[in-house]
Amino acid sequence: MATESKSTPFLSDIETIRRRAREHMQRGAVTDSYTLDRQTVLKLLNEALATELVCVLRYKAHHYLASGINAKSVAAEFLEHANEEQGHADLIAERITQLDGKPDFSPDGLSTRSHAEFVVPEELAAMIEENLVAERIAIDSYREIINYVGDRDTTTKRMLEGILAMEEEHAEDMKTLMEDFGKKGEPAKPVSSR
Repeated sequence: MATESKSTPFLSDIETIRRRAREHMQRGAVTDSYTLDRQTVLKLLNEALATELVCVLRYKAHHYLASGINAKSVAAEFLEHANEEQGHADLIAERITQLDGKPDFSPDGLSTRSHAEFVVPEELAAMIEENLVAERIAIDSYREIINYVGDRDTTTKRMLEGILAMEEEHAEDMKTLMEDFGKKGEPAKPVSSR
């Protein structure tokens, strides 16, 4: 004999959905079905925003300060990454506002909110290394945030997965630059005679 299983409806009835949609309309996209602690998510996203902003500033500084035989092509890579990091910051800021939060662009405390550091060495090889370290920090940070939000906030998860994929590309770019730089054996900056 086949047993009958109780089936639960996939969705609430349409009247319930309509009624809930009219409640708390000032919260925009944040409905009662959002089950994560929104304040925690906003804090994590604002830290990610700060991380991206610090990365933009670091890559820009490295772009303008790069010197040496290999500087032109490496500086171009730094600028490309700075622009992509700015795009990440814009996506994150937009998601924060969708979750009824405020993106924190304040320069006060930016470096303490960021997971990555703002380090500007004088030598080109060291700049490449610092950018690789920062990308690896971002990769681990995004993976942890993605694991935290899981399927309870699929929009944030998808956005962060896209950013994570690009951060992994950036890390590979920096790794390749480091390897190529080492093969050429050229100094990042001419050594002054003493």
